[in-house]
Amino acid sequence: MILSVLMVYISFNPKSFKSLIKYIVIFYLTSFVFGGVAFSLIYMIKPREVFIKNGLFFGMYPLKIIFIGAIIASIVLIFGFKIVKNKMSKKDMFCKLYVQINGKTAETIAMVDTGNMLIDPISGKAVIVVEKVVLEDILPKDILENTDKILGGEFQSVTDKVKSEFLTKFKLIPYSSLGKENGMLLGIKVDTINVVKDEEKIRRDNVIIGIYNKKLSKKGEYRALIGIDFI
Repeated sequence: MILSVLMVYISFNPKSFKSLIKYIVIFYLTSFVFGGVAFSLIYMIKPREVFIKNGLFFGMYPLKIIFIGAIIASIVLIFGFKIVKNKMSKKDMFCKLYVQINGKTAETIAMVDTGNMLIDPISGKAVIVVEKVVLEDILPKDILENTDKILGGEFQSVTDKVKSEFLTKFKLIPYSSLGKENGMLLGIKVDTINVVKDEEKIRRDNVIIGIYNKKLSKKGEYRALIGIDFI
């Protein structure tokens, strides 16, 4: 038991005790599926190299049984996870997001998007996409109303005070997954983000967010996109 916990911890580096338990359950579930399929194949095929005595297996385990068992178990697991994923409620797709910069905090609902692969090309860090309207209380209007100009290197509409405070925080984030190919988002490095999902709170410092000028959801169900790496 201790060895399995250690293996899971080293492999996945869970950020919380709850995540550790989840990974341990998945580890044992996978092990039981593979083991169950292998034993079932032995009973069905009854290879000569293996015999059963008092409920114990003796002999050489045939290599072909290992391969067949691995293939069948993988198929069972893939379909099993697909079924579970399809039955996930919409609630499981969303989380609360708190963005903090210069002592100010903005709160919104984010959708966990496994397809959100936006990264800062310089630092290689993942980027969270946030609607402009969410940031109105924590970022100056000089920035939010002139994102396109700032992307083009024009800072005439930005006061010297704002430039001195935020210029080093600006990032250029290329994207092509938000309805526009070869687009560019204005990114900004914030002090802290807190993600709350399933009563679990995850904090990350020095995170880059991409300012999106349009709506991410037509119905307003969420106003940010967050990658699975942040959960």
